[in-house]
Amino acid sequence: MSVPAHLSLVTLGVADVARSTAFYEALGWHRSGASQDEITFIQLNGVVLSLYGAQALADDALQPSPPGGFRGITLALNQATPAGVDRVVAEFVAAGATLVKAPALVEWGGYSGYVADPDGHLWEIAHNPYSPQWAAPDS
Repeated sequence: MSVPAHLSLVTLGVADVARSTAFYEALGWHRSGASQDEITFIQLNGVVLSLYGAQALADDALQPSPPGGFRGITLALNQATPAGVDRVVAEFVAAGATLVKAPALVEWGGYSGYVADPDGHLWEIAHNPYSPQWAAPDS
């Protein structure tokens, strides 16, 4: 027996579900009809992004309150070109994200930058010339 290699849902613990929902909607992402006041579901390409109260998420998982600072995880949006990276980083910042690391060439041959959503969740926006199958087409 083996577990299928599949990711269904990523849940971000947030301080204010409505504020976080507004941020992601400012990117042009849409909450699903299954969303409620205490949880938002956003259908991405093949996976659902969920926004849920941080303390409620910790309680559900029987974990202590979430710490501040780096959480040891990043989310990534790969783009087809470096120009696409610059555009997406700018759109995140315009929606209210904080620029953490400006896009630049990286030692492995790609182009990458980081932004943080209003709760500090890090998003890497990258162009990986070696993995075009991971990239969203630039629009």
